[in-house]
Amino acid sequence: MVSEVRLRRAARPLTDRWRHVPIEPRHASQLGFSFRSPQVEALGLDARTTLLEILTYPFQLVRFGAYWNRIEAAPGVFDPTEVDWQIDAAERAGKQIILCVGPLKTFGYPEFFVPAHHLVTPLREGRLVEPAAHRALLDAAIGFATRIVERYKGRQAIVAWQVEHEAVDPLGMEHSWRLAAAFVEEEIRAVRSADPSRPIMMNGFLPTSSPVRLQQWWRTRDQGDSLAVAQRLADVVGIDYYPRHALFAIGGMTLYLDGGMSSWNQRPRRKLFAWARAHGRRLMISEGQAEPWEAVTIPPNRPDRSMFSCAPELVIENYNRCMSWSREENLALDAYIFWGAEYWILRERSGDSSYLQAVARILESA
Repeated sequence: MVSEVRLRRAARPLTDRWRHVPIEPRHASQLGFSFRSPQVEALGLDARTTLLEILTYPFQLVRFGAYWNRIEAAPGVFDPTEVDWQIDAAERAGKQIILCVGPLKTFGYPEFFVPAHHLVTPLREGRLVEPAAHRALLDAAIGFATRIVERYKGRQAIVAWQVEHEAVDPLGMEHSWRLAAAFVEEEIRAVRSADPSRPIMMNGFLPTSSPVRLQQWWRTRDQGDSLAVAQRLADVVGIDYYPRHALFAIGGMTLYLDGGMSSWNQRPRRKLFAWARAHGRRLMISEGQAEPWEAVTIPPNRPDRSMFSCAPELVIENYNRCMSWSREENLALDAYIFWGAEYWILRERSGDSSYLQAVARILESA
């Protein structure tokens, strides 16, 4: 456990090591990226030009989110314009799409996107959000998800629906309430009813360090974590993989957890791959870390520096590690979806294209 802790200066000189890291072949795995509308705004970027630039790269897959509070900003409002133009742009670029229909949790900070008018009373901390106690919220969530699926199920580019994001895990340290598995099951039934033809993808966080693994087990021990629930309910299980992340800053230093090379923490991953192989189930990397995870919400952006949690060479190394799992376990991953595309564009606009170039190397070589 001590070997997974690092005390480092967060910012370090930018190097060109990313140019020399060997690249694992992807074989049948598709390569994709997630596009986070709230993050684009937080970074001060224009959403349309940002997406169009990323779409020029030869990704096969893109993951979009239907953010409930952005589409239904007030009672009686349903404005999916944002999702419309994103899907249109991806279709024109020849990409396949995974659409997260939410409803409550969608990828990207702060992960929880319920419109205020559907949640007059805040969810109680430390409690499971059960169907019986939150019937009105569940009915509204099902209504929203169903409407999204019915609107877009005629789009051939959409290859899967994602239901919730890390569905039954708590929201980091910010909230301790959690969705009950029974709540999520009802949402999934509604989405399957609206479109029986497409698979359901659900994702979960794969702990890479002992402290995170123990905390996650303790906080979800009553019904299992999101990966366990995804194994039970989904057609495709998505792994969210972040091997290095900050805990907190101490003066000019930052304390990190770095479990990417820990052999002990490979056991949950091996068990998941063995389960998928034995049952003929599909796995993907739904979020592969490709931007810094520092002790602040917005990743720092100093063009002459890279951050310890994810320098450009680590973008490649994280991808390589997942592709090596696939090779070692003799199980092809459906896809590897990079997390951080908006940050790459921010870096480029700030004078550093190394993150984009590192990803381009993967796309060209894999």
